[in-house]
Amino acid sequence: MAQAAPASPAQSLAGVNACFACALHMHQPTIPAGAHGELISHLQYMLEHPGEGDNHNAEPFAQCYRRMADLIPQLIAEGCNPRIMLDYSGTLLWGFEQMGRRDILDALHQLACDPSLQLHVEWLGTFWGHAVASSTPVADFALQIQAWQHHFAALFGEAALQRVRGFSLPEMHLPNDPDVLFALVVALKQAGYRWLLVQEHSVENTDGSGLSHAECLVPHQLVARNRAGQLAEITALIKTQGSDTKLVGQMQPFYEAMGLQPVELGSTTIPPLVAQIADGENGGVMMNEFPPAFIQSYQRLRDDADGRTTAINGTEYLDRLAASGVSEQDFTPIQAAGQHRFWKEADSGGPVNLEGSSWTNNISWVEGYTNVLEPMQELSARFHQRFDAAVADDPGTTRSPAYQNALLHLLLLETSCFRYWGQGTWTDYARELFRRGLAGIEQPH
Repeated sequence: MAQAAPASPAQSLAGVNACFACALHMHQPTIPAGAHGELISHLQYMLEHPGEGDNHNAEPFAQCYRRMADLIPQLIAEGCNPRIMLDYSGTLLWGFEQMGRRDILDALHQLACDPSLQLHVEWLGTFWGHAVASSTPVADFALQIQAWQHHFAALFGEAALQRVRGFSLPEMHLPNDPDVLFALVVALKQAGYRWLLVQEHSVENTDGSGLSHAECLVPHQLVARNRAGQLAEITALIKTQGSDTKLVGQMQPFYEAMGLQPVELGSTTIPPLVAQIADGENGGVMMNEFPPAFIQSYQRLRDDADGRTTAINGTEYLDRLAASGVSEQDFTPIQAAGQHRFWKEADSGGPVNLEGSSWTNNISWVEGYTNVLEPMQELSARFHQRFDAAVADDPGTTRSPAYQNALLHLLLLETSCFRYWGQGTWTDYARELFRRGLAGIEQPH
């Protein structure tokens, strides 16, 4: 992805005490659960089975996916200066297309393409199939990243894609195996991403200590060193605390930023950044409390004459720091949690947990899921065995139905949802995706 220009000329942050940034994460998996076993969005399944669980919320969820196209223009018309970052999985976007939900797709097109909204709305890239990075085969990182980029460009245009500079990891899950993290950072940089949003407990200082709250409020450089000693790095903005929709739903970043003062970064003074991300539709807080809290925060910000607190998006923050003379070389290096212990114990052979960390550290994405992970690894290996050499010889192979069908099932099988809800229906879905994917790969060339 080529280097993109800022949506508007970057201004310095002189006179600003603190900034805040909110992101909304949106996702629904694709499941083999149509009337005749077709691949459908879980959102469609919810709509068709309203009596199960909280499926009665399906249409409220659907409205959450489009409502920023109402809220942002409304606030601009009221003289406010709102900001929001959006992270939509590829499976969710595909689901809207499958369901013919032009109301949602048209709203998202406005948010991605309307010139009057580009300063206010920043889209974040992600893995197309909402895969957990630490347990996804390294060879598939580029496939997940590129599939999302291609899909986003197909929906909203190449110019919109060029403005996507930040990346949001599914489940905020940062791998801490040195080789896996290195491969991830390399793949992100090769795809043109400039920065990564990370959860504070998934990173550590280079001496192994955790980050203080103050350290979480300034940019860092995430450094990945693999076992061969190679280095890769990417700028990291840090989301504080764990998975709690109330942090965004009740606009905690705004209220915390209101009480902050500028901080020292190297030889420069900069405004700290309070950054948060939450599921944009999940639970009563986000469905019901967030819209009025979002509106009220920006109305209060508009009416506060001193302008010392400002809303900002991630790339805009970095651009404005750069305009103030701050460069990536001024950002303190950090590493994935557990790296200090790993390198300390590597020679002694001591046990180190290499599952990585996410915003739900009470959940393992590995333990108890051999019946999903082994098929996932096998399907990935078989996919690359069949197609890698063919694609190298003829890149047009990627347009063949066989390749695209196999790729689709591989990306879908890596979806985190199949390892979130425990054994049962969801692991059955995974096994069915594996069966179909493998059958496609094994078809004669």
